[in-house]
Amino acid sequence: MKTARMTLGTIAALVWCLPVVAAEQGATGVVTGINRLNGTVAIKRVQDGTVGANVPATAEEFKVKDNAMIEEVHAGDRVTFSTADGSGTKTITKLDRQK
Repeated sequence: MKTARMTLGTIAALVWCLPVVAAEQGATGVVTGINRLNGTVAIKRVQDGTVGANVPATAEEFKVKDNAMIEEVHAGDRVTFSTADGSGTKTITKLDRQK
């Protein structure tokens, strides 16, 4: 009985954490605009891999977790970034400029 309760508790914890882990995504794109006052950045995703993959033709606007992330990037820079989908808005949690 105690083992079953521990197993169910472990499963419940994993199910609770899974959406947070699955929400974080890694991607590559080109910065098309930066709004330092609002803490947002517009990025057009770059297609990697298979030709004809579903990639949006327009730039997406993301909030940034920390405004210091966007101090080193400029429009036209190619970047790699990770996003988390929290409370209905996509937020960039990691942003690196490619050289």
